[in-house]
Amino acid sequence: MSEASVPAVPDGVRELDIIGVRHGAFGAVGGGDTSGFGGLVEPIVLPGPSLRPFGGWFDEISDEIELSLEARGLPAHEAIEKVVVYRDEITYHVRRDHLVAFVTALRDEPGLRFELCLGVNGVHYPHETGRELHGVYPFLSITHNRRVRVEVSVPDGDAWIPSIIAVYPTNDWHERETWDFFGIEFPGHPSLTRIMMPDDWPGHPQRKDYPLGGIPVEYKGGTIPPPDQRRSYN
Repeated sequence: MSEASVPAVPDGVRELDIIGVRHGAFGAVGGGDTSGFGGLVEPIVLPGPSLRPFGGWFDEISDEIELSLEARGLPAHEAIEKVVVYRDEITYHVRRDHLVAFVTALRDEPGLRFELCLGVNGVHYPHETGRELHGVYPFLSITHNRRVRVEVSVPDGDAWIPSIIAVYPTNDWHERETWDFFGIEFPGHPSLTRIMMPDDWPGHPQRKDYPLGGIPVEYKGGTIPPPDQRRSYN
């Protein structure tokens, strides 16, 4: 295909956010591709904001969140950028300045009671200008048997999200891992150091702009060369 075609809007999504165009399989170039996938041109799309009614219990917890935030003197529209309902899951995109207040409401409000935060995962969207790095937090309510997702977007040049370990202490190592692999800083963390890579490792290796290459990987005596030294088919 010579031009990127916009995909159909899935059920439950009002619109799509097109943040760029992908050329070739996985965006890789110069790898000696013999599959023919190198000629692919596809738009890079994310689900756009959803509008009320969301359906099911999504509206119920959204009401609880809004009431809880307003009781804390924080209007919901200031804390929440958008809400996305996609594939029967709900995601609250929260502004980083209000993240701690938002997750405190998730934990403490009786109608919410999200007792567990299952960590934070980094995501890198280099084409999403001004929102290149995302922190994604899954939450579980044992009391109500519900799951929600909270997502915070930050610019690459100002990559920080406040730590939430004062509210959810088990996020300690998850924040360290996200810093290690994506370079997102978490002010308020008591010891934001690398957790997987050596302390002197250059860069953050799960970012999409991290160069392929590095050191060989050993598995029980078998050695796999780094990506830039592997066999090419050209």
